[in-house]
Amino acid sequence: MSAYDDLMAFQKETEALGQVMGRLGWDQETMMPRGAAPQRAEEMAALEGVLHARRTDPRIGDWLSEAHAPDEVGKAQLRLITRSYERASKVPADLAQRLAKLTSASQGIWAEARADEDVAAFLPTLKEVVALKREEGAALAAGGDVYDAMLQDYEPGASAESLSAMFAALRPRLTTLRDEVMASEQPADLDFDFDEGKQMKLTRKLAKAFGYDMSHGRVDKAVHPFSSGSGQDVRITTRTSPRDPFNCLYSTVHEVGHACYEQGISKEYLLTPLGNGVSMGVHESQSRIYENQLGRSKPFCGWLYGQMRDTFGDFGVADEDAFYRTVNKLRQGFIRTEADEVQYNLHVLLRFDLERALISGDLAVDDLEAAWNDRFASDFDFEVDKPSNGVLQDVHWSVGLFGYFATYSLGNVYAGCLNEAMRADLPNLDEALAQGDPTSATEWLNEALQRHGGLREPRATIAHACSGVDPSEERLLMYLEDKFSKF
Repeated sequence: MSAYDDLMAFQKETEALGQVMGRLGWDQETMMPRGAAPQRAEEMAALEGVLHARRTDPRIGDWLSEAHAPDEVGKAQLRLITRSYERASKVPADLAQRLAKLTSASQGIWAEARADEDVAAFLPTLKEVVALKREEGAALAAGGDVYDAMLQDYEPGASAESLSAMFAALRPRLTTLRDEVMASEQPADLDFDFDEGKQMKLTRKLAKAFGYDMSHGRVDKAVHPFSSGSGQDVRITTRTSPRDPFNCLYSTVHEVGHACYEQGISKEYLLTPLGNGVSMGVHESQSRIYENQLGRSKPFCGWLYGQMRDTFGDFGVADEDAFYRTVNKLRQGFIRTEADEVQYNLHVLLRFDLERALISGDLAVDDLEAAWNDRFASDFDFEVDKPSNGVLQDVHWSVGLFGYFATYSLGNVYAGCLNEAMRADLPNLDEALAQGDPTSATEWLNEALQRHGGLREPRATIAHACSGVDPSEERLLMYLEDKFSKF
């Protein structure tokens, strides 16, 4: 066998073990007994030790120096393996294991603190997480910017400077649009009890409509909806609320966007570095375009209104137009995942700025809740009422995902670009959506983007799907201003 063949065989086993690690995480958030948390932390740490040893195995360096890629796909494989090897080699093995153990345990501590509305119970653990992440970031940065080094785990090629410039362009126009729309009367909140079993039945129907392959996936419940896995085993979670069915339905469509990306990657890339989504920003572009530009579009809402009437009976919304406005209404809200399209990015920008300050040391963990509450009041003009609606609402910091939040807004920007290109190619898309059939859109996304996996770098992936047009926030802003100016 050649050096390239040896390297790819070794990498396949590493990728398989990584999938096992992901399955442990999925189980922890869905089915694991609460009392198993300490043992699970040990299990995660042990497996992380095995993975770190493989990712830094000296033979990888030898193989890379000798390997000759057979084609463009092979060159992309070597590029990603080189990046992973160089990054992993900068992080000491004991630090990687300590982080895996701590963040596994921290997730349970955060969940309990959130349920008890007790920030103080979580802060000591968060301090440990921040300290270890700073240590890891410093090792990765090797003298450079620590936060930029963290970003590379989620969006290779991104920088805090470039993201800050993008977000600075988004903020004023989003704020202006929000104020203009909310100055007009918004639809009333739903006043109906939606059976949670029926919600789950309808949400699985939606998942299948958007192309989710249930023979290689499943839908479960979790506190925080997420997607997990790739290739032949891609699982999603959602959550239900008897007074808010949209939480369940649109969380599902969102996670299906993630899952279909993973399921749609070329089978030739299975258990290789190319066999995963290329970045979290590109991943988020899929979940957001499924959820918003398709799922919250006027024609699809017309179809969904009929499905809800069939499922729940008369739930107090008069017609399709009223339903469309209800689905897309702007309202004051605390929760990022439940925010409307206009205000969603304002929630993300808050987190981006706070976590940068935490990592740089400009913000102490003890002052995080006050900083969150002050910034929230400034951005949204009302006060946080309880920690689960504020600093404790997201799981990300408890599991060490610093640098992740920015990719949510970046994904929205990418989705705006993809939507423009897709609609140019699919002039009859709205007619299909009105029948509850997004197949032409999901097939377009698969052909233009999903099937390629990690073949190209993130921005190049979007540009390729958009016929060479470089991604820009302008297309998202134009889409939002056009849609909501009509309300």
